[in-house]
Amino acid sequence: MASSSSDLPTTLLALLDKLHLTQLASTLPSSILGQELSERAKLLIVSGGATAALLIVLRHLLSGGKKTKYVEQLEKSEQGEQGVYDIIVVGGGTSGCALAARLSEDPNIKVLLLEAGGSGTALRFSRTPALFGRLFRSKYVHALKTEPQAAALGKQNFWPRAKLLGGCSSINAQMAQYGAPGDFDQWATLTGDSSWSYANLSKYIKKFEHFHPHPDYPEVDTSVRGSEGPVHIGYFNSVTEASKAFVKACVNVGIPFTPDFGGVNGTGGVSRIMTYVNSKFQRVSAESAYLTPDVLARKNLTVAIHATVTRILFDKTDKGEPRAVGVEFAKTATSTRYQARAKKEVIVSGGAVHSPHILMLSGIGPSAHLAERGIPVVKDLPVGKNLVDHPVVDLYFKDKFNVSHKYFKPASFSDAKKLFSAFYQYFWLGTGGPLATNFGESAAFIRSDDPALFPPSEYPEVLPDSTSAKESPDLELFSTPMAYKDHGATFFDVHTYALHVYLLRPTSHGAVLLKSANPWEQPSVNPNYIQTPEDLAKLVRGVRILLKIARTPPLAGLLDETFTRADLDHELHLKTDDELKDLVRERVETVYHPTTTCRMAPLEQGGVVDSKLRVYGVKGLRVCDASIFPWIISGHT
Repeated sequence: MASSSSDLPTTLLALLDKLHLTQLASTLPSSILGQELSERAKLLIVSGGATAALLIVLRHLLSGGKKTKYVEQLEKSEQGEQGVYDIIVVGGGTSGCALAARLSEDPNIKVLLLEAGGSGTALRFSRTPALFGRLFRSKYVHALKTEPQAAALGKQNFWPRAKLLGGCSSINAQMAQYGAPGDFDQWATLTGDSSWSYANLSKYIKKFEHFHPHPDYPEVDTSVRGSEGPVHIGYFNSVTEASKAFVKACVNVGIPFTPDFGGVNGTGGVSRIMTYVNSKFQRVSAESAYLTPDVLARKNLTVAIHATVTRILFDKTDKGEPRAVGVEFAKTATSTRYQARAKKEVIVSGGAVHSPHILMLSGIGPSAHLAERGIPVVKDLPVGKNLVDHPVVDLYFKDKFNVSHKYFKPASFSDAKKLFSAFYQYFWLGTGGPLATNFGESAAFIRSDDPALFPPSEYPEVLPDSTSAKESPDLELFSTPMAYKDHGATFFDVHTYALHVYLLRPTSHGAVLLKSANPWEQPSVNPNYIQTPEDLAKLVRGVRILLKIARTPPLAGLLDETFTRADLDHELHLKTDDELKDLVRERVETVYHPTTTCRMAPLEQGGVVDSKLRVYGVKGLRVCDASIFPWIISGHT
């Protein structure tokens, strides 16, 4: 079964192509693929058995995705009695999967879930914690670009939104953290509805969780964690020594250690992050947690994939409020359009970009904007306004001991050898290893006005407080086992380590707007990053504290401060605040957390939905996803 060394170049290239790892193939030096291979191969191929083992790993990788039980022939969702449902859920993302599963628990409620993409759990690049970045510029993602960011050098930022069941829970960094208790208490106060308070909402967090204790973290209070829910969380991801050192360095600069960001001590502090990774070292998404085989076997649940909803259908015969009575959907712009009817409700769960997109296409939105696009107005509401996102800034450092995961994008035969070793460990041995990293391995939540971290003598400016409560943070710091640019599309040519800061409670807001009345044209997104001076100033403080952490033991001992090349940040602490402001403007990016475009609030305060998530002035229509957040939460959306 073993290939000769002279056959290996062809084998590698063919397998890499089938794995869609074309970047790996294109970056292998020509010497690896040329006449010098046989000598270099001796370093890797000790015996025919080693080669055979490698090929077995690759064959396992190529064995295809998981089979799914979803409807792809969309006409089956429309015909006869099958085309009439009690509830239609538009969008099979993080919330849509949970809604479909929970609502269909009642056998008397017939549910249709429509998802524009396919299955996330069927994709190895989604299931494998470290490989999600491979999906960012693929057909599985809406590869949006922001409008030019006026306060950030006019850049147009890449803005990926998932086009998969599970939504962004199928492509995110799997960090299990839910914001601060004060966030939800603020929601309850705004709406006058105590069901949104943390005291109440935390019961449902506990209900969906299945926490797995770890002997290395005995201080986690398991009494506040769920143990029977469908969403498995814990410490099954791999974590590097540098990320452990980050936690200790944070403590040494004055950030208290916390065993659990969701524990009784609140959100503040530093710790290793819990993750949505299960005991098999695979991602836990909303799809894998909620659309289980048992759930999909329910006769009252239909999950249709590759079904893009083009508009909501309304009954306007009542001279009072219009009623949502169904949806129109299709596979592509040129394919047949189908309709399904809802006897009770339509629930829009397309996310903070596509929920407002669908509503506006259907005539619910700012009347002047809809008129500009030639769309008849069903209800004038501030849909698409109040867009807010967590803006992030990345810092790059040289890894002193050259042990980073740089080989994930191999530039040499040695890198390729390490990568295939990681594949073997993860896919064949099933022991996790480097491919079980979620990248965001450790985190810290702090306040930008904490005098212990930002002494007034050094930071005299009093910045507006945008937090939800005095205990709530406004900055998150986190570490990754290597540095990258352009959302992972570009790696450095040396071994690196990275630190990141993002603003949890921005005061800068933007909008999602229609570019046209064509449902197949993606909307305009403008998060308006760092428009307000306080947002910029707080991110500068975040950069300052990261630079201090990087120069604090034990992390400092793992970074090469003598490596002062201009594209790395070992001398950044010498810069002035004005220079750091320029750096923030240059580097600010999305951390993939847009919210608030269909805001839950009183109508007179810019609300689109009430506290029951019902769209104002329209019967039978709700919105349920991150677009309804009254304010963005102090953590992971």
